[in-house]
Amino acid sequence: MATRSKKAGDSRLIKKYPNRRLYDTQTSTYVTLADIKNLVMAGDAFSVVDAKTEDDLTRNILLQIILEEEAGGAPVFSTQMLSQIIRFYGNSMQGLMGSYLEKTMQSFVDIHNKLGDQTQGLGAGSTPEAWAKMMNLQNPLMQGLMGNYMEQSKDLFVKMQEQMQNPPTIFSSFPFAGQPNKTEKE
Repeated sequence: MATRSKKAGDSRLIKKYPNRRLYDTQTSTYVTLADIKNLVMAGDAFSVVDAKTEDDLTRNILLQIILEEEAGGAPVFSTQMLSQIIRFYGNSMQGLMGSYLEKTMQSFVDIHNKLGDQTQGLGAGSTPEAWAKMMNLQNPLMQGLMGNYMEQSKDLFVKMQEQMQNPPTIFSSFPFAGQPNKTEKE
């Protein structure tokens, strides 16, 4: 995909036409989903809008890319996980679920970046092949770390739920209207 220089902070605008073609207004070229995936991988800011209505289609395009990647061989989402996510739509916890997934993903990215920072000074051993070997060795470690993180998050959520179900225990030291003080009992 051709690129032109852009100002710092500019978001790339991609227009989707009725013929399903995507047009990058910055490079004045038609692009594919693979090109947009490359923008995502590079961390470039962009938005996709319907050329006629100017409706924001960015999420739809990102979902299409995920769908193609999932169908491509090594899926990230299991059938069980997708089923659980679907069950949250229309549920009172839908907003919380989205926020929780976003924060969990950000934590995962932060951990991944920290590991990357720690391997910067490896010198000649930091070739792509060495990096791949190290990641294969760290995969079980990462899974263990994330498993522990998720278990702690679940335990914290359960404790919070228990406390919310028994509100008087949270404020037991405060006198409420209609309840006698400890001093009044004595």
